[in-house]
Amino acid sequence: MFSSNFPPSLDLYMTLEIRIVIYSIDGFFIVAQETQQLRRKIFDELTKIVDPEINVSIMELELIDNIDINGSSVKIDIHLTSPFCPAIFGFKIAQDVHDNLLKVDGIDDVKLNVSNHFMAEAINNQVNSSKNPKKP
Repeated sequence: MFSSNFPPSLDLYMTLEIRIVIYSIDGFFIVAQETQQLRRKIFDELTKIVDPEINVSIMELELIDNIDINGSSVKIDIHLTSPFCPAIFGFKIAQDVHDNLLKVDGIDDVKLNVSNHFMAEAINNQVNSSKNPKKP
């Protein structure tokens, strides 16, 4: 408790406000740490996925455009190696991203957005409507 020249009711209000701010900051740091750990797991999992045509990690190829984590839901924006990358490889990469991330503890939903590909809409529809694999 601190003492000031303010009226007692204002002192109590300021003390409560300070406690709420400290609690909020602690809560923010805990959430930020959990999100950071989940982000590491996501990056580790994405590193394992390779382009089947050239056998190079999608992380090395820098195909990931954005990762948005909202609680246990993840939205991933990716592009493929070229707009005319063979569709079979595009589907494979997208499905691997979807399925592998759903195996990570803490992730319950993955939405994928493939862009800049002639089959992007079909890939997105198929992958995002596929059944979630069971967690090990």
